[in-house]
Amino acid sequence: MYINNNITSYCTISKNVIYKNEVPVFEDRGADVPSFLLSAYQFLEVTYPKFYKMDNLSKLGWLAAEVLLRGTDIKSYAPEQVGLILTNANASLDSDLKYMESVNDIPSPALFVYTLPNIVTGEICIRNNFKGEDAFFIFEKFDAAFIETYVNNLLNNGILEACICGWVDVLGDDYKAVLFLVEKEEKANSVQFSKKNLNNIFDNLIIDKI
Repeated sequence: MYINNNITSYCTISKNVIYKNEVPVFEDRGADVPSFLLSAYQFLEVTYPKFYKMDNLSKLGWLAAEVLLRGTDIKSYAPEQVGLILTNANASLDSDLKYMESVNDIPSPALFVYTLPNIVTGEICIRNNFKGEDAFFIFEKFDAAFIETYVNNLLNNGILEACICGWVDVLGDDYKAVLFLVEKEEKANSVQFSKKNLNNIFDNLIIDKI
């Protein structure tokens, strides 16, 4: 049976601006990628020393999840009821290239740790104590149809009660993160979880709230 699930929160990080539900919450227009991610972390006033050791992909996803979940009741779910499904186009290539550069001198174990794209899902799950299904998929571009089908299956079949899903990608100076919190229950300002709304939010277009 089809169930109409809901996007109850969403966060976009792109071009040195962070948006929560279409509202800008932080920007640092002149910074390079590492400086922007650090200034965003400091703006959020979080104490999480492990952040400094993460690669840029993990920092980006971690920050997006942090903003996405603020003000939500995600803690009302059991750890096993919350899942995380992420996608991107470049896997962990940003860290892979940096690690290969280090091999020319002394290979860096700190960089090698991040040469798998699913490390970002692990960082987010550890931070939030999520223990439900998590996965990382690679596509040439954002695939809203896949996310809609996959996440609906998890929610409608009782595997999860809530799911964070979306896109987190970094390669050099090019980056973008768009995360969605999807829940069964309709809440204030939630929108229908649909391919159309996923694409509209990703592309910063008008959301279909009908």
